Amino acid sequence: MQQRVDRFLETLIAERGCSANTVSAYRNDLTQFAGYLAAPPAEDHCDPCQTWEEASEEHFMTYLLHLRGRSYAASTVARKTAAIKSFSAFLVTEGVHVSDRSLRMAAPRVDRYVPKAISPEDVERLVARPREAVAAADPGQARPELVRDWAMLEALYATGMRVSELVALDTHHFDPIANRLTCISRTDRHRALPLPEAVAEPIRQYLDEARPRLVSGEQDALFLNHRGQRLTRQGFWLILKTYAEQAGVENVTPHTLRHSFATHALTRGVTLRDVQERLGHVSISTTQVYQQLAHDPARVEAIINGASEKVYAELRDEGLDELLDGDGTGLEPARELVSSDATSHR
Repeated sequence: MQQRVDRFLETLIAERGCSANTVSAYRNDLTQFAGYLAAPPAEDHCDPCQTWEEASEEHFMTYLLHLRGRSYAASTVARKTAAIKSFSAFLVTEGVHVSDRSLRMAAPRVDRYVPKAISPEDVERLVARPREAVAAADPGQARPELVRDWAMLEALYATGMRVSELVALDTHHFDPIANRLTCISRTDRHRALPLPEAVAEPIRQYLDEARPRLVSGEQDALFLNHRGQRLTRQGFWLILKTYAEQAGVENVTPHTLRHSFATHALTRGVTLRDVQERLGHVSISTTQVYQQLAHDPARVEAIINGASEKVYAELRDEGLDELLDGDGTGLEPARELVSSDATSHR
């Protein structure tokens, strides 16, 4: 059974261009499904299967009931259901099944929370921690990690890129003349992200003064850890968490600056299409969740302050890929509006 799963995963990569994270999620969910079919719990009164040919519609439905009977969140059940439905369609294509055995599987409705943003003042307090530490040191003598952290936080908020995209940057992705970062999405699509001078300068300073003191051997990565290797998402999270605690900014995650960029830009009148391009969303519906906040300042303030307002939406199959793999063309209006707002608080 695992061989069929592996073949399906290969098609996800080759034909749909799914990211490593998405493929890993599919693998975990389908391996769990196969394991259940091979040895279902006695209380489920379900005959075991040794091949996919033996798996009936009843097996698929019993497994869905099994998932709903466990302590999984609705979003987890929805994700697992979507993975199984995609795989079931693949089995039909491969001729394993004549009809789709998953047609009666219905994913639960998911509570989709409005993204959590922080205020421009909180962004400034966060970015100010490493920036002020660098300024307090003698020229060229600041700890290289401080210069790196300043450059990373400035870049993340000014561009709205994902943390995974930030740590995947190589040195050649930064153009110090044009003040531009070239961001590569999880499906290898490129988008050019212009930078205000206030953001490009700390990156240049990092490359000139700090990175040479961190690098170990041949290393293309733009942002390095203290061992001279590419910084990981987990490493960035620890860095961000430290600065958030020092600045007294609560409920900050690596994605918070991305949410904040989008919310602040739309609040100041940047078009939804421009923000979509900057964030790299394939579908504009993914970006519209931010627009709900931007058109109502009271709601923006409520979400910034941690209100638990919900938006209900059904999870679609493509939700497994998060619809976040689009091209971008740069966003001059957002760059100017967001950077001017941040500058006003410095």
